Amino acid sequence: MVTLKKEFVLLPDGSSMPRLGQGTWHMGEDDQQLEREVRGLRHGVSLGLNMIDTAEMYADGKTENVVGNAIRGLDRRDLYLVSKVYPWNANRHQMYSSLECTLKRMETDCLDMYLLHWREEDTDLAEAVYCLEDLKAKGKIKRWGVSNFDVEDMEDLWAVPDGKNCQVNQVMYNLGARGIEYDLFQWQREKKVPFMAYCLWDRQGRWSQKKAFQRRC
Repeated sequence: MVTLKKEFVLLPDGSSMPRLGQGTWHMGEDDQQLEREVRGLRHGVSLGLNMIDTAEMYADGKTENVVGNAIRGLDRRDLYLVSKVYPWNANRHQMYSSLECTLKRMETDCLDMYLLHWREEDTDLAEAVYCLEDLKAKGKIKRWGVSNFDVEDMEDLWAVPDGKNCQVNQVMYNLGARGIEYDLFQWQREKKVPFMAYCLWDRQGRWSQKKAFQRRC
């Protein structure tokens, strides 16, 4: 069996995360596909794709159940698990219980990375960061980051206490979505904050359709 060469990205806290991983968006939406999805994730891990990214939003938590099924019986030390919290759960009243539900569905006791999925207008970044830091201190997560933040969001994050402890920003990036190159790329390069890119092949499949058209021509 061919396995991928393991490469890692250095994070600001001195730890490292796998350069490549498996996304799970849209998994868990069809119960009849559970076995197939679990088998696919386990196969990916066997090939060396040990990072699995999911979110409480995906299929209303069912995707995290898929991940939990997929990693059952595997050596947790070999895995890098990432999930995301809804912005309206990113507060003192909701984040703790939200994470506990995530951990239960994923059948683990700790996340390697926990991300704020996106920012709403009323998201209190200071409170969200306080909770993330507290969860890290309690051993429930090892580190945290954000997702879908633009430069203004990142600057606001940097202005709150411990906001600079953010380890990554997960954003859409592919040949058809290159907006981060305008200003966010340079901002994060200067601050040494890595990106996590999702939808590398374009969620709508436009890139693959274009390539198929070019082959036919």
